[in-house]
Amino acid sequence: MSDNSVSHTRRDVEHLRRAVALALEAERLGNVPVGAVITLDDEVVAEAGNALLVPAYDPRRHAETEALSRVPPSLWAKARDLTCYTTLEPCVMCMGALLLCGVGRVVYGAEDVEGGAGVVLAHLPVYYEGGGAACVPRWVGPVLPEVCGPLALRVRERFDALPCGKMGAAGHAENRG
Repeated sequence: MSDNSVSHTRRDVEHLRRAVALALEAERLGNVPVGAVITLDDEVVAEAGNALLVPAYDPRRHAETEALSRVPPSLWAKARDLTCYTTLEPCVMCMGALLLCGVGRVVYGAEDVEGGAGVVLAHLPVYYEGGGAACVPRWVGPVLPEVCGPLALRVRERFDALPCGKMGAAGHAENRG
């Protein structure tokens, strides 16, 4: 469930382009090409590429969760003002982490029609929409599908080539973030 009615800014595109660079670096290192950047007041506070496959397979090491782990603890009081930029629409695991961390906005480059969690947002319990500690982030995208779409295809190809086959050990696209 993306909010395509919200226009993106030039800075949104710049931050997504940084996420693309991180995705390409992750791919160069042997991981799937997904990158994430987290900003506060338009300044980068954390960033990471996917680390799912290298140095060793770990299904928790998506770009978004890696970036969240690098946010300085002193900034969590301003979580609603954070934006996560990611090259691929976050999976259910990453959406849950972003939701529970209280990140206010998610901007993604390409849709993930098989594993993207945007469709889940409308089905969350009312608590999350009521302004509690964890609120539903604004979900904006796809913003750079012409750049991030080819990365998403390479994510799929990488997982299809794994010995465990079609989307890896967990069996679903959420391994793509």
